[in-house]
Amino acid sequence: MKILIDENIPLGIEFFGDMGEIVRLPGRKITANDVKDADVLIVRSVTQVNAQLLAGSRVKFVGTCTIGIDHLDLDYLNAQSIPWANAPGCNANSVVEYVYAALAALDVNWTKAKVGIIGCGNVGGLLYRRFKAQGAELRCYDPNLSVKDIPELTSLADVLACDVVSMHTPLVVEGPHPSFHLLTKSELTQLPHGAVLINAGRGSVINNQDLLSLLNERNDLRVVLDVWEPEPNISIPLLEKVLIGSPHIAGYSYDGKLNGTEMIYQALCQFLSRPPTKSLKNLVPKLQDNILDAGHLTDAWAVAKHLILQAYNIDSDNARLRETAHDSLIKRIPINEGFDLLRKHYPKRREFHNYRVTYHHASQHTKDWLSQLGFQCE
Repeated sequence: MKILIDENIPLGIEFFGDMGEIVRLPGRKITANDVKDADVLIVRSVTQVNAQLLAGSRVKFVGTCTIGIDHLDLDYLNAQSIPWANAPGCNANSVVEYVYAALAALDVNWTKAKVGIIGCGNVGGLLYRRFKAQGAELRCYDPNLSVKDIPELTSLADVLACDVVSMHTPLVVEGPHPSFHLLTKSELTQLPHGAVLINAGRGSVINNQDLLSLLNERNDLRVVLDVWEPEPNISIPLLEKVLIGSPHIAGYSYDGKLNGTEMIYQALCQFLSRPPTKSLKNLVPKLQDNILDAGHLTDAWAVAKHLILQAYNIDSDNARLRETAHDSLIKRIPINEGFDLLRKHYPKRREFHNYRVTYHHASQHTKDWLSQLGFQCE
């Protein structure tokens, strides 16, 4: 059995190596010629899996180590009776921590702000539950849910009136509730003065040209973009206008990517009717250098912000993307190539639950809050 796998999928050899011949390739460069004699295809979101890629191949199973499936042509796969699997929720916690890090870097205490969430599925739903447990005032928009699911469900206009708006909707082009260009100039202008807008879902949910036009008119908005329209050929002028920009890595924590690998391994084992014999517990050792010092800070928000940015310095992601954009302008290195290289060589980022916190002065309230963020608090 030949298994073709995106080279950016961690532990691909360790999980799948004894199941057949492994071929690893850059996900965005996988071609029909590459897959024609493959039995299994395992990808991430950068590979478009459709008739153009698979027609004439012998692929019998497709797995994507991601939550999203908009890169899979499900109509084609189902019509060809090709089983497929994704990894729902695998990196939801990673994206939630990206939002925490962005707000910490902007010095925005979400418990003191009105927070709006657009899209409350795996990622947005987890963010909603975390924020609610931490006492934030919430407004949510998701036309696929009801108030029985989320009591704070309201209209899009109400969400756009919030101090912080965080977007986590998948890209849906057709159907009763399309998300493509959900936010255009008319919606974006509804954001209040000084609002924070975060998009860590799909780039095309916001009309990026309209966003750039608005940011050329208003300098009060604080925008954080992890996803762009289009990727990887992002708009450098738009990057120059946002406060934090990153190369679609919100869900790229090492833990999140490993979860995705394990989930697709389990799905492939089920497809092959063989019991799984490997797990992350057996393959990944615990983080050794995992002590974070809260210092002598006493204010709960100051402690939380300090620890979040110790665990995940989002400014470094922002700086690397801006350096890549600079190289594109000065050295004529195509931005799409630099964007993909940043994803390929992304540093190993561990989630908060891997870290233990030491204190000098901390109230029980502070410790409880840090625990809700995921840190190990003794």
